[in-house]
Amino acid sequence: MAKHKQFWLLKTEPGEWSWEDQASNGGRSKWDGVKNRQAQKNLKAMRIGDLCFFYHSGNHARRVVGVVTLKREWYEEANGEGAVDVEAVGEMRRPVDLKEMKGDQGLKGFALFRQPRLSVVPVPEEVWERVCELGGGFQGDGKDTGDDGDDHEED
Repeated sequence: MAKHKQFWLLKTEPGEWSWEDQASNGGRSKWDGVKNRQAQKNLKAMRIGDLCFFYHSGNHARRVVGVVTLKREWYEEANGEGAVDVEAVGEMRRPVDLKEMKGDQGLKGFALFRQPRLSVVPVPEEVWERVCELGGGFQGDGKDTGDDGDDHEED
């Protein structure tokens, strides 16, 4: 029996691993270094095909910048730490800033606001859809017009 697709938010400091790093790495990477037990529990709950917002955290860049998909479920490495593998799907057409999300009535109660230090956050489907709406979607979401990634051209 197929499980319902889940949605997540993965936080990273852009100075440690940025969207540009993810995209330039062939799009695929190991997501590791998660120490918090709740965040690890969330990583362990992820299933292949789940979608994740790629979120830049830190003092200057708190925003959703892209979307990745889970390619390999939780596994333990030789050092005893766990990881999952993710692959880039596409960049947000417009990054969605934390302040913008906090000001949106449709996102009230989002776990990102309640547990701001948690690095792996579940995202309810309605929150996923609203954040995508705020950002104009993401490249690879099936809403591309077939051009170079711009939604429209001016004549």
